[in-house]
Order: sequence, then C-alpha cells, then structure tokens
Amino acid sequence: MSDQPVTARRIAGLALPALGVLAAEPVYLLFDIAVVGRLGALSLAGLAIGGLVLSLVSSQLTFLSYGTTARSARFFGAADRRAAVGEGVQATWLALGLGLLVVLIVQIFAVPLCNAISGGGEIAAAALPWLRIAILGAPAIMVSMAGNGWLRGVQDTARPLRYVLVGFAVSALLCPTLVYGLLGAPRLGLAGSAVANLVGQWLAAGLFVRALLVERVPLGIRPTLLKAQLVMGRDLALRTLAFQACFVSAGAVAARFGAAAVAAHQVVLQLWNFLALVLDSLAIAAQSLVGAALGAGRLGHAKGVAWRVTVYSTVAAAVLALMFALGAPMLPGLFTSDAAVLDEIVAPWWFMVGQLTVAGVVFALDGVLLGAGDAKFMRNATLISALVGFLPLIWLSLAFGWGLVGIWSGLSTFMVLRLVFVGWRAFSGRWLVAGTG
Repeated sequence: MSDQPVTARRIAGLALPALGVLAAEPVYLLFDIAVVGRLGALSLAGLAIGGLVLSLVSSQLTFLSYGTTARSARFFGAADRRAAVGEGVQATWLALGLGLLVVLIVQIFAVPLCNAISGGGEIAAAALPWLRIAILGAPAIMVSMAGNGWLRGVQDTARPLRYVLVGFAVSALLCPTLVYGLLGAPRLGLAGSAVANLVGQWLAAGLFVRALLVERVPLGIRPTLLKAQLVMGRDLALRTLAFQACFVSAGAVAARFGAAAVAAHQVVLQLWNFLALVLDSLAIAAQSLVGAALGAGRLGHAKGVAWRVTVYSTVAAAVLALMFALGAPMLPGLFTSDAAVLDEIVAPWWFMVGQLTVAGVVFALDGVLLGAGDAKFMRNATLISALVGFLPLIWLSLAFGWGLVGIWSGLSTFMVLRLVFVGWRAFSGRWLVAGTG
C-alpha cells in the first residue's frame, strides 16, 4: 500500500459495487411500495409498520457488517488475509445465532409490537401477517451482513454486488406475481410481498456462505474472536439503537396522524434511506481503505483517504439535492396515486432535500471513523444527538399536532448535531491509531 493519497479511480472501484449492494435493498423496497401501494393506503400503511419492525430488529445488528469490515480490513492491511476471512467466519456464526433468536422473539411479541407502533386497529391487523412471514428471513439478512463485512474488509465489493442482485431480482419477480396473483399464482395481497422478500433473502445468504467455504479457512467457532467482535458490536449496537428509537418514534407518531400520514412518511423515509445509502457507498470505500491503512501503520494514507472521500461525498449529496428538488412535482406520484398521501408528502419531501448536503459530510466521516474502529465515540455522539435533537421534537410534534413537519424537523436537527460531533472528531486526529488490535 502506498503512502500517497488514493486516486479517485481506486475509491470508485470500491464505492460503485458497494453502491449497488446498498442501493439494491431500498430500490427493491421502493418497488415493493409501488406494488403494494396500488392495493390502497391501508395496505401501504401495513407494509410501513411491518417493515419498520423488520428494519428495527435487523438494523440493530449492523455491527455484523460494519464491525466486521473494520476488523477484517486491519488484518488485510497487515497482509494476513487468512485472519481477515476468519473474522467473517465468526461473524457468520454470530449472524445465524442472533438471527434465530430474533425470529423467536418477534414471533412471540408480534401482536403487541404492531399495536404499539400503529396504535392498533386496521393498520396493525394489516401489518401482522406481513411481519410474521418476513421475519423468517432475519437469519438470512444477518448472514448477508456478515458476508458483506468481511468481503469489504478484503476490498472485494464485486462479489457482494452479484449475490445481492441475484436475491433481489428473484424477489422483484415474485412480488407482483404473488401480490396480484399473476401467471396463475395465488393472489396473496400484502402477504405476497413478504413471501417474495423471504425467498430472495435466503438465496443471497446461501451465496455468501458459499463464498466463505471456497476460502478454505477453519470454520470452527473461536470464542476469543467472538468476544472481540461482541465488544465492538456492543458500542455499534447501542449507536444503532439510538437510530431505531428515533425512527420507531417517528413511525409511531406518524401513524397517530392517520393512514395517509404514515404512508407519506414511509415513502419519503424510504427515499431518504436510499439516498443515505447512495452516499454511504463512498463511506464504505473509506472504511475499507482507512482500516487497511491503519492496519499497515500508514497514518498519512488514512488521513488522505478521509478528506478525499468527504469532498466527493459532499459534492454527490449536493447534486442529489438538486435532482430531487427539481423532481418534486412529479416523483411522488411514482409511489402512490392516493391523493391524501400525496398531499402529506410535500413537507417531508422538502426537509429531505434540505438536509442532503449535510448528510454527505456526515456519512463520509461516519465511514472514516468506522474504519478506524472508533465505535465508542460514535456511540456517544449518536446517543447525545438523538436525546437532544431528534426525540424531543418527535414527541412535541405529537403533543402539539405538528404532524410530519415536526417529525422531519427532528430528523434535520439530529443530522446537524451529528455533523458537529463527527466533524470535531475528524479534525482532532484521535481516530488515527495504527495496528490490528
């Protein structure tokens, strides 16, 4: 590895396949929303609530991806590929165990979960069957997270792209077929969406397991490595918990303003998640390159990657903001034809556009700090930002009837506070710690 700053081509070579992986799920979810949206506002609201629960439980374990990348990348930078892949083996065992636990817990508590988030009634009844089916894919989702993690760590973002595209392509073919009963298939309605999702997730997971097997590394469980992964996972899980507390609160409050409000919130939130992950592809390149540079003891190289990726991400975010500002009159109609939902979309749409450039900086620096394994700082920064910025405005919007304007004001405040924290940390240089430990 050179001490010179990495080129734009090198960053793009990692970021573009990673973008495909990250974009595949939200693109599929937007497609899913468009398919289910033709069933009406109630089905769309049910998908929103069920999808929120699935996202909550799976996203809480993203350390299987990001933590594994950080640890694998350091070993890869130190020229120890066997150890780098070994991190993936242990992460996969964790994924299977935790995924099965998630299935059991959600099946037991599915009814109170749906009722608590939606306020009960027809929306909860619509969400429940979808959730009971879709949650069976939780172990597969987590195996794919672990697979993405170690492959990014060894700077291979091409294979994850192939695996994920195969899984979601199958889901995309099955979704309208099962929802509407096409080609002689049974008309399952909203439940058909869940079945399609489930099949695609398990297909992708099988491909990631195959990638581990061809590496011919020991497949046994190693308690020491599991413990080290769980220590980093603890901090990243608490960080993710702060995100989820915010988004669950936002969904719950939106549901209390009616089916049209929660459906509009879901459409814009999925778009926001899609745009965030587009920007996160650059952050993943930073994570892999920074981790490898620090593992090799090349601090100057790591710092150069950090600043270059931040500039690229900020420019990309500004371009996206302009595109979605210009598309505001027509793009929402691609996701629903319900007039009430379209009316509700206007306010959150412009909040999304306004905060995109800030997000470009934040997500890039998130990737840098994750690559450095700076999990404790990121945990604390996110918790403070959530408690001070997002959550107060969310619940005040319910108390005072501010609707989606209040909810999205909270999201914007949260983003600005995170910018302050990660910006200070990046400038401080305290994340520049060499070695594989």
